Amino acid sequence: MSPDTASASVGMTKSPTGADRSQERARAARNHRLLVQGTRVLLLVGLIGLWEGLARAAVIDPFNFSMPSKIWDQIVQWALHGTPQGSLWEQIWYTLYEALLGWVVGVIGGVVLGIALGRVRFLADVLGPYIKVLNALPRIVLAPIFLIWFGLGPASKVASAVVLVFFPVFFNAFQGAREVDRNLVANSRILGASGRQVTLQVVIPSATSWIFTSLHVSFGFALIGAIVGEYIGATKGLGLLVSASQGTFNAAGVYAAMVILAVVALLAEGLLAFLEKRLFRWKPADAGAER
Repeated sequence: MSPDTASASVGMTKSPTGADRSQERARAARNHRLLVQGTRVLLLVGLIGLWEGLARAAVIDPFNFSMPSKIWDQIVQWALHGTPQGSLWEQIWYTLYEALLGWVVGVIGGVVLGIALGRVRFLADVLGPYIKVLNALPRIVLAPIFLIWFGLGPASKVASAVVLVFFPVFFNAFQGAREVDRNLVANSRILGASGRQVTLQVVIPSATSWIFTSLHVSFGFALIGAIVGEYIGATKGLGLLVSASQGTFNAAGVYAAMVILAVVALLAEGLLAFLEKRLFRWKPADAGAER
């Protein structure tokens, strides 16, 4: 074999192909995810262990701060034997139903009104000041008013969830409609698209990423609205469990209800992230995610 041929063959073996680079990036991303997940688990275990140790050593008052083992026992007791208000799963479903219904209504209202005001300047000029005033109100304090209007049933909790969800979704939809590429809209009109077609086929798809950004936080707001409403006055729900546990000085019950709420919120966030990934498969990955 000639020296030139040998050097060429060595160069061919040393230079990585595109497939090799893709595999290396995928392996690095997988290792990064494993490292992140492992660190998260270790951090959670460390915090729980520290809390348990400090409570057992009476460094912190176990009556006020409880301890993870008692919180777990409380969740198991509720799951196996029910709560004073009924089955634990019934309480979870009651709160989830109120939050979901309020979330759906708030999202639909926020998207429709946000797109409408983003597209029609006259509506934005007329309704803008009123929306800003309503947004400036502390919306949590509306929960007692809704309780007076709609009673102890789910309607008052749904209303509380709606007002918390509506505004973040509205402002994101409004901004998304305003940020649409004007050249794209102009080209659509040149091709003969009507105003309705421009809105449905250009504006809304362009604003979808803005809207999904607000959905990640808005479901948490919906849960807050439902819980606050139940805490003030209800016949069922996790908020009522918090209120009842607080009334009996059962710190473990308060924390147990909060843990259940956190799990529900995380599951909802995971579902939204999955749907977003499925809908936006065409979007390139963030540059920071590949590092």
